[in-house]
Amino acid sequence: MITDQELDMVVARYFDESERIAQAFFDKESEHIAQACYQMARRFHQQGRIWTFGEGFWTTDAQHVAVEFVHPAIVGNKALPGISLSNNNALITGFDPEWKYAWGLKRLAKPWDMALGFSTDGQTPSIVNALREARELGMLSLGLSGPPGFDETVADFIFTVDSTDPLLIQETHELVSHVLYELVHVFLEQEVLL
Repeated sequence: MITDQELDMVVARYFDESERIAQAFFDKESEHIAQACYQMARRFHQQGRIWTFGEGFWTTDAQHVAVEFVHPAIVGNKALPGISLSNNNALITGFDPEWKYAWGLKRLAKPWDMALGFSTDGQTPSIVNALREARELGMLSLGLSGPPGFDETVADFIFTVDSTDPLLIQETHELVSHVLYELVHVFLEQEVLL
């Protein structure tokens, strides 16, 4: 049987690793995150929409981000158009699995929109194809993954969390998503910058 002290040590080690990974990520990527938020705010200001997508348990992250923009968690923030392609059952079950999100963007998205894709390792074919399609359409594209990460030609902004633990990668992605949401609104409040 595990003692309370041993259990506390396990939890403390996990928390320390989670905190270390997130801190290392933000130390490395904060400038790029700010740039991405500014570009996103400009697109939202021009009536752009954010399209989100992911595979497996990343579908819930894609849905979470879309909902967060549509239904602001912070009182006073403007609701912004967000759509999760991962919620579209006809789309995700009716087409070639590797092209379903790309096909959806090609039919539904506009050049001033944004695409945000989640992947465990940046190698998921449906996510890679969708982000490439987004760039071809002139959309702003963002890819979040763990290592090895997306190829640099796949998206405008690529954020790779340096961990092999998918749950720790997901935790950092959730933090990134919240920062994107909050900083986009900071820029939107400063219309003169847009």
